Amino acid sequence: MSTALPAQAAAVAAAALPVPAMPPDVDRLRAALHALNLDRSSDALVGLLNDAVRDDHAPASFLQRLLTIEIQGREESRIKTSLKLSGLPLGQTLTNFDFAFQPSIERGKIETLATCQWVRDQQCVLLLGPPGVGKTHLAIALGVAAVERGCSVSFFRVEQLLHLLRQDARISPTELKRRKYMSASLLILDEVGFEPFSREDANLFFRLVSYRYQRGAILITSNKTIREWPDMLAGDEVIAAAILDRLLHASHVLHIAGRSYRLRDLESAMRSRT
Repeated sequence: MSTALPAQAAAVAAAALPVPAMPPDVDRLRAALHALNLDRSSDALVGLLNDAVRDDHAPASFLQRLLTIEIQGREESRIKTSLKLSGLPLGQTLTNFDFAFQPSIERGKIETLATCQWVRDQQCVLLLGPPGVGKTHLAIALGVAAVERGCSVSFFRVEQLLHLLRQDARISPTELKRRKYMSASLLILDEVGFEPFSREDANLFFRLVSYRYQRGAILITSNKTIREWPDMLAGDEVIAAAILDRLLHASHVLHIAGRSYRLRDLESAMRSRT
């Protein structure tokens, strides 16, 4: 009669064997990884070595797993830090955007924009439509996508940015280039048009757009149609034409029409109370 264990019993017996003790130089390896700022690899080293010994991993496989942990950890840390620095509000992504409620938005086009080639090409996106139709949500979601793809992003409500532009009105061009709203790969400017610009603000806005033209991408949300921009910009048709000439030169203009998400949510809340 054969004394060989069935395959299943052999596997159970192997799993029950004690994990071999780590060689004494593991602490030195961990210290070396820390010295190279590979902290995640250092923390994972013992567990991965145990797995490698138990499962008989090839050296290349072990090294790949160790480096993958380091790379993934660094990427998660980069995204977290970049999102914090960007000023983007949290929680609004393409995943939780209700495309079914807003059929005027072409999902395929938004998903193409989410690849962020337009950011790398230093182009512009204009999201135009009445309040509540999802412009800000889409702007934030595209900003998050840009961060995830390695682009620097700065998000501002229009009144916040105008305040900074007034403060920086007289600084030198060299200093101006260092400002986050000038240096970021993507500048997102939200809610343009809810308040008219003064002539001074219109000139400062022109300076911003003129500087970033073909140097950095811009995304703007506005409740105004293109035809209404001269009135929005202090009634100055010359400045409006100059700004639009730069914004529309290489741009993606999306006109969003439809019901307000906020009104929909309000109606749902009212129905639930009756």
